[in-house]
Amino acid sequence: MIVIDASPAVHRKAGLGRYAEDLIGALVDENGSERYAAFYHNAASARPSPIMERLTSIRHPQSSYRWRMVTLLAQLLGRRQDRVVAPPGGTLSLFHATEHLLPRITGAPTVFTLHDLIFRAYPRFHLPRNWIYLQVSMPLFLRRATQVICVSEWTRRDAERLYGLDAARTHVVYEAAHPRFRPVRDPARLRAAREKYGLPERFVFSLSTIEPRKNLLTLFDAWARLDAAALGDFADAPLIIGGRQGWLTDETYAAVKARGLDGRVRFTGYIEDDDLPALLSQAALFCFPSLYEGFGLPPLEAMACGAPTLSSNASCLPEVLGDAAEYAAPTDAGAWAAAISRLLGDVGARAELARRGPPQAARYSWARAARETEAVYATALGQR
Repeated sequence: MIVIDASPAVHRKAGLGRYAEDLIGALVDENGSERYAAFYHNAASARPSPIMERLTSIRHPQSSYRWRMVTLLAQLLGRRQDRVVAPPGGTLSLFHATEHLLPRITGAPTVFTLHDLIFRAYPRFHLPRNWIYLQVSMPLFLRRATQVICVSEWTRRDAERLYGLDAARTHVVYEAAHPRFRPVRDPARLRAAREKYGLPERFVFSLSTIEPRKNLLTLFDAWARLDAAALGDFADAPLIIGGRQGWLTDETYAAVKARGLDGRVRFTGYIEDDDLPALLSQAALFCFPSLYEGFGLPPLEAMACGAPTLSSNASCLPEVLGDAAEYAAPTDAGAWAAAISRLLGDVGARAELARRGPPQAARYSWARAARETEAVYATALGQR
């Protein structure tokens, strides 16, 4: 039985949780639930979704922090963890690590999904404890995985450049926007979503976990440069920041006040997945200034809903978004201000981006990701 680490999904971790949840769902749709089992740690706080409840579950009681440390020690000391992740009454044929955490397994092949190497590119944006952990563990995990899935060509090139991975062991399998992300036209649903989060009819939107690498400071600097004349018909539209808090957030929140943006910038906190399509569908513009992404799911979801999208041109974002987005350098606040002003003032330009977005997003699908992931499993199983 193939065991997939569902921990990020059952613990509702933003991007990693989406990846695990949607990939497992697509694998089950393609091949049935009997082939897979779901492993997750910190079982007491887990919130399995319906798709997880269809699978054989391996529930581990250790907390997230303790499980991370035990796994690292097992890798360092050569202690086998096969029994911990094996399905009850079944045989472990392969283990798929989905959240940068690979148990020490010697009796079956392993697949490791590498989402990004942000901690290498921007170490200052990580908590010291987390950075040290990744510095020690990532080389071990990448070296000992039988096969490595990278979520973009950018991530694969980073892995090969920084860790010397053999190209024969790395495979690019793109993520995708969930099928729920499509344009919403129903006025009642659009209004209900706005009212739930207290939003006006017109707004500019950005969505991400609140943490330094998402580079909201550049967006705030740009927004502060835009007066009523620069915003035109959108002079009264606020900049809405959606997403839960991550780490090192104090500077981000303080920047709003320091730049005199109280009232012009608003934070919604976490937004339910089912509400996002309706909010994205009515955003005048979606802005994503991130400094580094492994794949960049939020702007792809925005484009799937027909939101005109302005993105950073950093890391993998041009690779994923193609010509369906406008781009600006992530540290150039002047360029962001100019692009926002131009797009808000040009109905035709926004309409063209809205037209290009859904077809670009449709180039990626979880069904395709499931088939390509199964091909990686087959390669790993062939090396057993």
